[in-house]
Amino acid sequence: MSSASPARVAVVTGGTAGIGLACAEHLLASGHKVAVFSTQSSRVDRAREDLSRRFGAENVVADAVDLRDADALKAFFERIEGKWSAPDVLVCNAGFSPKHNGQRLAFDAIPLSEWNDVLAINLTGAMLCCQLAAPSMAAKGFGRIVLIGSIAGRAMPRLAGASYVASKAALAGMAKSLVNEYSSQGVTTNTVAPGNVLTEMMAPAETPAGQAAIARIPSGRMGRPEDIAAIVAFLASDQAAFINGAIIDVNGGEYLPS
Repeated sequence: MSSASPARVAVVTGGTAGIGLACAEHLLASGHKVAVFSTQSSRVDRAREDLSRRFGAENVVADAVDLRDADALKAFFERIEGKWSAPDVLVCNAGFSPKHNGQRLAFDAIPLSEWNDVLAINLTGAMLCCQLAAPSMAAKGFGRIVLIGSIAGRAMPRLAGASYVASKAALAGMAKSLVNEYSSQGVTTNTVAPGNVLTEMMAPAETPAGQAAIARIPSGRMGRPEDIAAIVAFLASDQAAFINGAIIDVNGGEYLPS
């Protein structure tokens, strides 16, 4: 039996594939109602069908929403509040890490449009979601905000471009502001920083880049989305009430903060 109340509502951005989908699955399994969104309608439809079949259609919302569209975001959160309630849990997972022929661009070659797009999705989109969710959490006296960062924002980046690195590092700074403003009202904010995880963003394990990544990981394997989702689900629970402002590295030992 989960510690989470069945009435609690969670929103997972980028929740139709990879880490986001695994987070949605874990939260549904622990008794939450879960709303997910991403930009790709085909993935949204697949996620809605799969999650509804496994956890009940009454517990799932899946929509196509672009994080860069503030009006669409506001409408999505209003829909969730009207259907269930304002969210108790927010997982800001959506991320964009552009590659060119499988490689990052050199710093001095990054187009301004690409830089702005990455920050709009990875950082500003998370900020907008927090603005939409945190005040209602504070009014209820309970909230869990989990930001999905990256090893690229913690250690020397190996594969990610500068825009992605900057956006993920900045999430930790934003978390400090959220902790400062909302902690006294029952809202915790934590950052989970995955290492190399088997998602579309990462090179497949059998490729040279994948093998090189595995060689750097003391645990001897890449992470799975479920490795991240288990931490996120715990941070959303009552047991995690005194974990606040933490950055939790989930990388198999590849990066060890001092």
